[in-house]
This record gives sequence, C-alpha cells and structure tokens, in this order.
Amino acid sequence: MAHQQSTFINIDRPEQGVVVLVPTADIDMSRSPELRTTIRQEMGSSVHKMVIDLEDVHYMDSSGLATLVEAMRNASKSDTKLVICCMNQKVSAIFEIARLDSFFSIVSSRDEAISL
Repeated sequence: MAHQQSTFINIDRPEQGVVVLVPTADIDMSRSPELRTTIRQEMGSSVHKMVIDLEDVHYMDSSGLATLVEAMRNASKSDTKLVICCMNQKVSAIFEIARLDSFFSIVSSRDEAISL
C-alpha cells in the first residue's frame, strides 16, 4: 500500500485504482486550495474511485463544501466514483443544512467506502 503526505492531507492507495484522501485538520479558506489541488492531481485516468475520509475534520466552511462539490462534478466527468466517509456529526450537519447529504455518496467507514 503506497502512502504519501502533503502538509495536511494523507494519501493512501489501498488497492489499484482507489485513492483515499485523509485531511488531518479542519477544512477552511486557508486549506481548501490545497485540498482542491490534491483532488485534481489524484483524480487521474488510473483512479476509478476516490474516497475522502473526514474522520479528522471537525469543522468545514463553505469553501470546503465548494471544493467537494467541484470534486464531485469533476469525478462525474471523469467517470470516477467519489465517496465521503467517517464524517463527524458537526460536519454531517453542515452537509445536511446545505442539502448536500443527498448529492454525495456518504458512508460511515473507510472499508465501506472502498467496497462500494
């Protein structure tokens, strides 16, 4: 299993064609650009599934939501399945308020996300 790290995003490749991005801090205006860049770099032709594990994200502002909405649109265009997992209650509530909980595939565990 290959593993690399940016300043706040861990990247795992648990199996061929699957990449898991794990932000290790809150996603706000200061961190959204790095997340956006990482998502774009990782969403290549060899990736058929991208999992974003939000276990360590306790807060996300509108720039974080916008980054994930853009990622979902790009995933659809490139025929990549985007799955979000391990969301805590506070971040989940933000998705529900923005009515994005039905727009994304959201599951409770990383294993479930990988197996979809």
